[in-house]
Amino acid sequence: MPPPADIVKVAIEWPGAFPKLMEIDQKKPLSAIIKEVCEGWSLGNHENFALQIADATNFYITEKNRNDIKNGSILRLTTSPYQTAVQLHERIQSSSMDAKLEALKDLANASRDITFAQEFINLDGISLLTQMVESGTERYQKLQKIMKPCFGDLLSFTLTAFVELMDHGIVSWDTFSVAFIKKIASYVNKSAMDTAVLQRSLAILESMVLNSQDLYHKVAQEITIGQLIPHLQGTDQDIQTYTIAVINALFLKAPEEKRQEMAHILAQKQLRSIILSNVIRSPTPINDEMAHQLYVLQVLTFNLLEDRMMTKMDPQDQAQRDIIFELRRIAFDVESEPNNSGSIEKRKSMYTRDYKKLGFINHVNPAVDFTQIPPGMLALDNMLYFARHHQDAYIRIVLENSSREDKHECPFGRSSIELTKMLCEILKVGELPSENCHDFHPMFFTHDRSFEEFFCICIQLLNKTWKEMRATSEDFNKVMQVVREQIMRALGLKPNSLDQFKSRLQNLSYTEILKIRQSERMNQEDFQSRPILELREKIQPEIMELIKQQRLNRLCEGTCFRKISSRRRQDKFWYCRLSPNHKVLHYGDLEESPQGEVPHDSLQDKLPVADIKAVITGKDCPHMKEKGALKQNKEVLELAFSVLYESDEYLNFIAPDKHEYCVWTDGLNALLGKEMTSEYTKSDMDTLLSMEMKLRLLDLENIQIPEAPPPIPKEPSNYDFVYDCN
Repeated sequence: MPPPADIVKVAIEWPGAFPKLMEIDQKKPLSAIIKEVCEGWSLGNHENFALQIADATNFYITEKNRNDIKNGSILRLTTSPYQTAVQLHERIQSSSMDAKLEALKDLANASRDITFAQEFINLDGISLLTQMVESGTERYQKLQKIMKPCFGDLLSFTLTAFVELMDHGIVSWDTFSVAFIKKIASYVNKSAMDTAVLQRSLAILESMVLNSQDLYHKVAQEITIGQLIPHLQGTDQDIQTYTIAVINALFLKAPEEKRQEMAHILAQKQLRSIILSNVIRSPTPINDEMAHQLYVLQVLTFNLLEDRMMTKMDPQDQAQRDIIFELRRIAFDVESEPNNSGSIEKRKSMYTRDYKKLGFINHVNPAVDFTQIPPGMLALDNMLYFARHHQDAYIRIVLENSSREDKHECPFGRSSIELTKMLCEILKVGELPSENCHDFHPMFFTHDRSFEEFFCICIQLLNKTWKEMRATSEDFNKVMQVVREQIMRALGLKPNSLDQFKSRLQNLSYTEILKIRQSERMNQEDFQSRPILELREKIQPEIMELIKQQRLNRLCEGTCFRKISSRRRQDKFWYCRLSPNHKVLHYGDLEESPQGEVPHDSLQDKLPVADIKAVITGKDCPHMKEKGALKQNKEVLELAFSVLYESDEYLNFIAPDKHEYCVWTDGLNALLGKEMTSEYTKSDMDTLLSMEMKLRLLDLENIQIPEAPPPIPKEPSNYDFVYDCN
């Protein structure tokens, strides 16, 4: 007979004694269980004790998380969170530097547990740590030189404990003094500082800026871009990542009117070229967090274009009209005509003719073309940049098309406006960076005017594709679709430079795009005759079963999930996998991202599949309803799902990417006997069904398949041809 569901068999350790095996009744109060354990070892004052998970985390067992205890778990009897907090609160104030250092080391480890953190914070522990940092002077530096080889840096442990405590979101960032901010900033501004201290200081500054608008102003007064730049010129990628994160935070929180000013300072300090030479082209491979920070910087840089993109041209503004006159002057090599050079009507006629040659929709007043937003004035900026910095190509395109008489001219003005709008859509100008994206493009860090150069390459591509398609004005939208496909395919190859991007586009001519489309169409070919449709319906369940088995096999292999905190870089990981018999989910916390599969026996927690009630996705998940920035992030919402089990308990997931999200939601739904509805299931079904159909119809190649089955022939007049085996 199986044990009751509320009884959990565990081992409990106590220093200096043999571990005990005992059964825990989950219906009993936790205090009663602790009292029973203490009495077994003849320990009094059971209220001063608590149970911990005996692993690297050492997390305390509470009424909230006690259901995480599974059969076979190893627990440890230890002092209660309150007693531990009191002891550490006293120890870190010790007059002995050795004792203080050891206490701060223990505090840094203990602070990861939210139960302990709450008790320590209740003792005003955060204030004590900030006072220690504010008063830290020369003796810290002396201690650093003397004791670092043995114990590590006292200041480093102090800041680590502070960061871990603040990461729980219990205390508001707005409570810190200017003196504390100045002290943290001083560690960043020093040219020679311990790496661990520098890392923690940069992390604290980033969190301050992101979590408080008031602290942003205070930090911005203490830290300059010039003081951060040297940290990018080293070889430590972690320091470089933290530094770019602080720059991104300052950029993100800066008022709109100051962002252009900040961008100008970044350009003066040559941030782009420093990142290119010391980070992107460094021999050290770029890790995911660095890739994310580079992506964020790329997005924030392009978002500076939003103002121009959303600004309509004022047709009455002479300064703006002069830009259009400049485009005409460069294209046709004309100077401003004197006032007596002819009648007003004649000059207007000449302007209209030239504006038509430039490809504007409104020949009389082309300023009207730039009243559409997006792309607004950004399109005119791009055209002027192209005309001035790539003058030969600009003149060639304009004259080449203006001299054609066969209706195949490519309208430069209209094309530039639509292309600018398309590029803004591709680069998502104006959108906030997503939480999990690492999609930065190295080529955008190779030029100070990367967007304008990007446009110049693409407008020449558009003109080339137009000629290859022998397009007319009626084909304008078709050409734009082909150009978008060419650009997206070239960007997908992640070129390292603009020249490499240009080279990739050369290989993606219109003819090549047609070949690719034809190949894709053949791969997705779908016969519509009735016999083929019947065959599809017959084999579809077999394919669905195959997909189901693949999903369950992937769940058996398991996946590493990330616990998202307010500071992304100090990620905590956990692993979950399905047992080979498909009856139990094994899961547990990890110290770092694993290389390969994690064995079942190293995952302490278990969840029987039979206990699962439902799979919840998106904004309905409990961890997406909690307060914080995550609920505002569309991409994180799309990767979130939760498993509901027992009495309203949840196991919460945030998938590493869309593919893993689909695999897990499909697999869990399959375990519950529900339909797999993800977009990847549909894609896999289409692909596998198409392959199976082609294999089964292989012998019918080039044979016309009739719409209706052939008629059944008449019975033969005799059966003399039948051979009797007997």
